[in-house]
Amino acid sequence: MKPIGYWLRHNHELLEKAFDQPLGAYHLTRRQWQVLNAVAQGAHAIEQVDEALKPFVTQEGSMARHLGELHHRGWLTPDHQLTTQGRQAHQTIEADVRAFRARATNGIDEQDYLTTVRTLERMAENLT
Repeated sequence: MKPIGYWLRHNHELLEKAFDQPLGAYHLTRRQWQVLNAVAQGAHAIEQVDEALKPFVTQEGSMARHLGELHHRGWLTPDHQLTTQGRQAHQTIEADVRAFRARATNGIDEQDYLTTVRTLERMAENLT
């Protein structure tokens, strides 16, 4: 059996690559989707978006660039609120992302999934 670090890295790489399929139709990157979703969930200041996506900020830097790209598309107002077009895009893309997540977790009992997430959260707490 391979250790947890192997599976974490392997799954991360598979998710990054596989997310290209549902998002590619919208010419959207995974990070742009995550930023759009964070805004839809109430993160409007750059600092709030960066906090919501902290692990990615640590690796890539501030998500401000992605906010700018979404604004350029007409999906965000200057103060990082969803426009009507942005809300429609979010709803449409969210449905595709949900279908993708269902495919990724196919055959995994909901309780097993929750246990895995809780375990990973605990490991992160132990290491910070």
